[in-house]
Amino acid sequence: MSHVVDFVDVSTEGLESSPVVDALAGLRANEARYFKNKYDHVFTTERADSPAGADAVAFVAKVLADERDLSIGSKPLEATAFQVENIKMTYVFYECGLSINVMYTLDGEKPKRAVGFKLSDGMEIPSELADKFKFARQKSKLAGEIRGTYFVIKGQY
Repeated sequence: MSHVVDFVDVSTEGLESSPVVDALAGLRANEARYFKNKYDHVFTTERADSPAGADAVAFVAKVLADERDLSIGSKPLEATAFQVENIKMTYVFYECGLSINVMYTLDGEKPKRAVGFKLSDGMEIPSELADKFKFARQKSKLAGEIRGTYFVIKGQY
């Protein structure tokens, strides 16, 4: 069953097992607000163990493994995959407070393809990412302080 993410009344639904549940809910709401404001897209998520959620989790895991030999040890809680304009987006929200998104443009002269990592307020950098990436900080009314980083995708998916 899909869950529409409300960025006005932030809900922790689906994220309750996270030790940083409020910050992770704020991070998810922050993403929902971005897509509503920029693309007029309603951001919905699925449980990570649902068929659609499992497909999104598997896609993100494949890209991480193929591109950087990475595997995330935390349990995925929610996921979503959708298309806005010519951009395919896939998100996975993990129990530890990490959010990973894969942005993959479908056409264009210089396609934009990247994996983004965002950390919820109060979350330590996961050991699988700590030595490989530098994280920048940004403030969010919904999520407190978000730390993020990314890498460019080289392969075709």
